[in-house]
Amino acid sequence: MAGRIPQSFIEELTARADIVELIGSRVELKKAGREYRACCPFHNEKTPSFWVSPQKQFYHCFGCGAHGTALGFLMEYDKLSFPEAIEELAGRLGLDVPREAGAASPADNTGSTQPLYDLNLKAAKHFASVLTGDARAKEYAKKRGLTRETVEKFMIGFAPNSWNELIKRLGSTEADKKMLFDCGLVIERERTDSRTLDRYYDRFRDRLMFPIRDSRGRVLAFGGRIIDQGEPKYLNSPETLLFHKGRELYGLYEVRQSRTTLKRLMVVEGYMDVARLHQAGINYAVATLGTATTPEHLRRIFKLVSEVVFCFDGDRAGRAAAWRALGNALPEAREGRQIRFLFLPDGHDPDSLVGEEGREAFEKRLDGALPLSEYLATALSEQADLSHADGRAQFAELARPLVTKVAPGVFRDLLIDRLSASIKISAGRLNQLWFNETTGPEGEHTRSNVSAPADLTARRIAGRPRDGGGNKGLITRAVKLLVHLPSIATRITGAQLSQLELNDDAGSRFLFELIDQLQQEPAAHTAQLLERWRDRPELPRMQALAAEELLGQDANTASQELTAAIEKLALEPTIRRLDELMSKDELNEDERAEIRELNVTIHLAKNRGAQSPSGTGPAGG
Repeated sequence: MAGRIPQSFIEELTARADIVELIGSRVELKKAGREYRACCPFHNEKTPSFWVSPQKQFYHCFGCGAHGTALGFLMEYDKLSFPEAIEELAGRLGLDVPREAGAASPADNTGSTQPLYDLNLKAAKHFASVLTGDARAKEYAKKRGLTRETVEKFMIGFAPNSWNELIKRLGSTEADKKMLFDCGLVIERERTDSRTLDRYYDRFRDRLMFPIRDSRGRVLAFGGRIIDQGEPKYLNSPETLLFHKGRELYGLYEVRQSRTTLKRLMVVEGYMDVARLHQAGINYAVATLGTATTPEHLRRIFKLVSEVVFCFDGDRAGRAAAWRALGNALPEAREGRQIRFLFLPDGHDPDSLVGEEGREAFEKRLDGALPLSEYLATALSEQADLSHADGRAQFAELARPLVTKVAPGVFRDLLIDRLSASIKISAGRLNQLWFNETTGPEGEHTRSNVSAPADLTARRIAGRPRDGGGNKGLITRAVKLLVHLPSIATRITGAQLSQLELNDDAGSRFLFELIDQLQQEPAAHTAQLLERWRDRPELPRMQALAAEELLGQDANTASQELTAAIEKLALEPTIRRLDELMSKDELNEDERAEIRELNVTIHLAKNRGAQSPSGTGPAGG
């Protein structure tokens, strides 16, 4: 990924997007007048309250309040980041995402990475074609219980037992071989005899091949499982420009493709485990890639779901892996998240167990998975003898560095409660010993010898700019008109806009900026306007206004109402000055003359409003 995505491209993308086609590919939409409706994909409902507007390129649910643009839908439904949503939408439209120079990532030092993605895809297709024609590999896949549908879903293939099969297929030139090396598909020899040996040889040989894909389905790397005896049993691609094993989760792309409501993810250890679990209908399984679960893995998981279950074999290696996962999970543990641990019977892994007992019985095991707090207490109890004081002190000493990884909050307090019960000491005393904290008179924890922070909320409120009191509704109405019908901004004259600019309240300044921007860069529809304000604090209010109905308004009447509103707002400084003069006990001659001029200005403005075609006058709306 190069630098920042140009705003001009985002403008083009939102102008060309078809939100009905996009959402319709994921949710069953039905035509309802000028709009489309469906049962909301973001909450459970029986009566459709989810509406999609092709005119505004905007969706809104009247049940749960979810709303947004095409990019917003991809971020919410597919759980993509903003750049990933742009990539996804651009891919649907056949567009390449440009990047501005200057903010390149390390992957960009050698130029575009797209050829590497293309080469990985060619390799995946090659391995898949080899599997279909290799009787021994097909028999192994069948013996492992993989159906043809699962093989196709995961693009599973086979690397034959050859030192140069892939090189012969995809490495016809030295440049091609170098790209294969950059993808981690071949290994460079330390020394070569140019008369007899190639400089490179295939990394994967005699292995069932599992392509590792990113959230867009692009092939990043491979995992290979030996099909006979041999070591290592699993072999992964090395770290490359595309692939960083501490970030990626095998099966996450397939999880997202299932389109079911995602409530939790289950993390297992092997590629075969993921494939067999999905095949059994447990389509929320993912696997780490030859490494322990990292904090980055967990952050990705908790962007998607609030519950994760780690599933390990019940042997010594499985328990060691669970303990490593626990250590990395603690910094991400907090209220609102569930982290649980499931240990399988001896001699079983998820692959074999789900094949033996099926989905329903396997999922029942998940109900008995240990919460993080219980697993931690149990594991520590196995390392210390709690029947005497020395052992309980050892338990506390083992627990302390682990608990300090947890962010302060309700979860940490409850975790301390659970651990304190194991060693028969009060939670308050344990808090004091570990964190120098005591429990205050109302039950909240305070830190000794540290002054409490000032009331920042009060400071923020005190320093908040105030809107022009009675004009708040008028400004809201004007913004609503512009959000629904951005084109009417071009009908406001320069003189009217200049008058509005004189107002110093926050609402008028925002309205001025909105109109000024739309005059300089007209927006095709609501969604394009909203995307311009994505990083601004005003966006949530603008989205809420976009979700409201605008009854009986075409561009002409809306333009007249907007003009009348601006004229009234433009009078605000005049009215304030008149109020100021009228409040004086004594006036000099100049001030009396000024009052007369101000009254004339107000009178003329009101007359113009009374003659407006909309009939609403300046106060309309």
